[in-house]
Amino acid sequence: MSLKFIHYPRCTTCKKAQKWLDDNGIKYDAIHIVEQTPTKEELKSYWEKSGLPLKKFFNTSGQKYRSLGLKDKLGSMSEEEQLELLASDGMLIKRPIVTDGEKVTLGFKEEEFEQTWK
Repeated sequence: MSLKFIHYPRCTTCKKAQKWLDDNGIKYDAIHIVEQTPTKEELKSYWEKSGLPLKKFFNTSGQKYRSLGLKDKLGSMSEEEQLELLASDGMLIKRPIVTDGEKVTLGFKEEEFEQTWK
């Protein structure tokens, strides 16, 4: 099984997730989230498969999120508008996103990786 590992190389959370995958001998295709930002359709698919609320896909600790004042705006935006916004800039997306096409994890929690990807 080869996973899609959608990440930002300088992100420390992504580095931890990548090290976990490497340490566990799990093959993956690394995709740079800014150079190859997931499309609106891909993001919608990841969101639906993850079972998480859409707002969890936003990188709330990122400068871009704060500079756009999204904390106050997301509540009044439609899901369609939120997906378009996420697809417009990889830096707005929480990372890493890991998927095998069926399952999706967002961010890195070792326990969740153990259950999902081992």
